Amino acid sequence: MSDDLTPDEAEIEASRAPLLDHLVELRRRLIVCVAALIIGFGVCFAFADQIYTFLLQPFVKASALIQAQKLEGPHGAFDFSHAFDLIKVMMGLQALPAGEVHKLELIFTAPLEFFFTKMKMAAFGAMVLTFPILAWQLYAFVAPGLYKKERMAFLPFLAASPVLFLLGGAMVYYFMLPFVMWFSLNQEVTTAAVEVALKPKVSDYLTLVTTLLLGFGLCFQLPVVLSLAGLAGLVSSRMLREGRRYAIVGVFVVAAIFTPPDPISQLMLAIPICGLYEVSIWCVWLIERRRKKAEAGTDIVTV
Repeated sequence: MSDDLTPDEAEIEASRAPLLDHLVELRRRLIVCVAALIIGFGVCFAFADQIYTFLLQPFVKASALIQAQKLEGPHGAFDFSHAFDLIKVMMGLQALPAGEVHKLELIFTAPLEFFFTKMKMAAFGAMVLTFPILAWQLYAFVAPGLYKKERMAFLPFLAASPVLFLLGGAMVYYFMLPFVMWFSLNQEVTTAAVEVALKPKVSDYLTLVTTLLLGFGLCFQLPVVLSLAGLAGLVSSRMLREGRRYAIVGVFVVAAIFTPPDPISQLMLAIPICGLYEVSIWCVWLIERRRKKAEAGTDIVTV
């Protein structure tokens, strides 16, 4: 019976193990994941102040630019050229205007609020930092049950996923957060009798950052998800092309959920996702083309 097996089937058959062995292997993989998360948490918590200060830079530069513009004289409340100036400042393409240094103020209203905020930030940072290890442990656990060609097909997606997440995070840090903070600071009101100033809580700012990072990072996984679905035969490039109009509506709904309630922020998320949807169609088409070539080669060999 074993003589009739293909090399891939023989390899999987050789990797079969009793249930207890699988449980032992699963425990070992989970221990590695937990240990990586604990180490990552410790590293992130040790540098929590530096990490939080780094995350504050879009707010710091938005505040400094707003203050410099106020010193220059009256200007439109929502002059979007200033928003683009801020993005250029964030990317290092333009320096902040020279002037008095404005000290940014955030508050916390409970004795241990900032401590728990740093713990949440360290936990989030640990998951991001150790994602390659976690993903590899998951892959190493399921790989023995996959055919060789399936393992080779899965690896590019394993590598693409963290890259796309980082691209989403970079878009948040260099584009989305600066614009959101600039938009928020422009709503301040200062008169002779009234001052309405933005002084967010440290926990609220971290919640905003993590929500945007998760929203953009997960949405940027669209090519990976759709390509895997195409590899499994769940979707086709034709199906994705025909469903484009519905996908675009869904993209704008998702953008409205994950972004602040202003149209510019929603467009900043929706437009890249629409582009990634088109990339997904191309990726699924390539998968279908390779599958057809493989099937044609098999037919030729069989004949």
